[in-house]
Amino acid sequence: MIARIANAIHARPGERVVEIGPGQGALTAALLSSGCTLDAIELDRNLVAGLLAAFSLNSKFRLHSGDVLNFDFETLLGESDTDEDEKLRVVGNLPYNISTPLLFKLLEYCAHLKDMHFMLQLEVVQRLAASPGSKNWGRLGIMTQFHCRVEHLFDVPPSAFHPAPAVQSAVVRLTPWDTSPWPICSATHLRALVKAAFSQRRKTLRNNLKGIIDSKQLEALGVDPGARAETLELATFIMIARTINAQHTD
Repeated sequence: MIARIANAIHARPGERVVEIGPGQGALTAALLSSGCTLDAIELDRNLVAGLLAAFSLNSKFRLHSGDVLNFDFETLLGESDTDEDEKLRVVGNLPYNISTPLLFKLLEYCAHLKDMHFMLQLEVVQRLAASPGSKNWGRLGIMTQFHCRVEHLFDVPPSAFHPAPAVQSAVVRLTPWDTSPWPICSATHLRALVKAAFSQRRKTLRNNLKGIIDSKQLEALGVDPGARAETLELATFIMIARTINAQHTD
C-alpha cells in the first residue's frame, strides 16, 4: 500500500515535497528515494529521534518538529507563484481530528501548491468529492472544489494498518486549478456565504441567509429560498456570493 501511495504521488528529482505526519518514516523513505527535496512536519516528539536517525544524513531531508496547524508554510514558499519548480507538493496521512481545519488552511496556499495527496478517513474523502444533493455535500467539498480538482484515488482497508482501525480510509488527490472553471469570485465571500448557508443544515436558505440576502433577491437569481443548502451547486453559491459582494460595493 505504501508503494501504491508513492506511485500515485510520483515524486521526481528536484521537486519540493512537504510530508505532514511522517510517523516512523515508511512513506518518507519512498519519497526520498525519488530524489525530491522533502520537508517533514511531525508533532510527536517521540518519533523525531527515529526520523533524524533514519534520514538526517540525507541532504534533501529537513525535519520540522511541531503542530502543522500552527506551522508557517510561508517559510517554505519560493518567490514565485507561477514557477512550477517553486511550487510545493503536500502529502500525508492526516488524523481525523485535524483533517478539516488543515485542509481549509492549505486551501489558502493553493497558488503555491502543485498538488496534495492525503490519506484520510473515507468519509472525509467522500465529503471532498461530493456532489449537490448528497448528505456529504457541504462547506468542505464546496470550498475544496472551488480551489481544486478532487480525485478519489483508492480506498485503504483497515487490514493495511497495524493495529487495524475500526474505520475505512482512502487516498485523495487535490490539484489546484491552473485555470479555474468557475466565475471569478472572492474566496473569502464565498466561504462566509457557504458557512452561513450550512449553519443549520435542516433549515432553508431563507432562514440561514436572513440578513445576508432576502428571499426576493434569491428568487430573482432563480434560487428557491425554500431550498436547503445541500441542493445548490457550487456555481449557484458563486452567483449568490458575487451578487452579495456587488451590493456591498455599490
